[in-house]
Amino acid sequence: MKTYAVKEIYYTLQGEGFHTGRPAVFCRFSGCNLWSGREEDRHKAICQFCDTNFWGTDGENGGKYTAEKLTRKIIEQWPLDSTPFIVFTGGEPALQLDSELINELKTIEAETAIETNGTIELPEGIDWICMSPKANTEIVVRTGNELKLVYPQEGMDPKDFETWNFDYHFLQPMDNAEQDANTLICIDYCKNNPKWRLSMQTHKYLNIP
Repeated sequence: MKTYAVKEIYYTLQGEGFHTGRPAVFCRFSGCNLWSGREEDRHKAICQFCDTNFWGTDGENGGKYTAEKLTRKIIEQWPLDSTPFIVFTGGEPALQLDSELINELKTIEAETAIETNGTIELPEGIDWICMSPKANTEIVVRTGNELKLVYPQEGMDPKDFETWNFDYHFLQPMDNAEQDANTLICIDYCKNNPKWRLSMQTHKYLNIP
């Protein structure tokens, strides 16, 4: 029987992108295809600016689950009498998210979203696709709801993505030692290229998960 390795599951507000401020249950899968998640390997990672801990299964509600048990655990975190909004993230959630789990969630009429690097084909049935391209990768997810580009990112020009079939295009300042300067660069770019919107990681300012 297939199991899913999960780092953590928690209820919070979406902190960035189109759904900023929306209540959501985040299910963070373990593992990524662009970095091992171990700090000692960061220097040789394809994506070296990742800011999340997706190593192992030791986070809040972390563990290994079947599709049925994972669905039950996710819904336990949703406190409202309304349609659950579930965000699958990682790491790279497309390594594990599949039709079996999506169909299980559909039995409880959950709304599903994914935050992916776009390098792995996605299963059918995901309600909201947010793709965040990374340099030096082969991107196969070229259509969806939201394209969110961390910027400035060496080797990535926003203009290269403007014709891709996404409903919304976001620039998000790179979170590093130059974050303040990066934010100004993103603001200026969006003002001069109105196809793009600014995405800020509000959860970091609010100090929420």
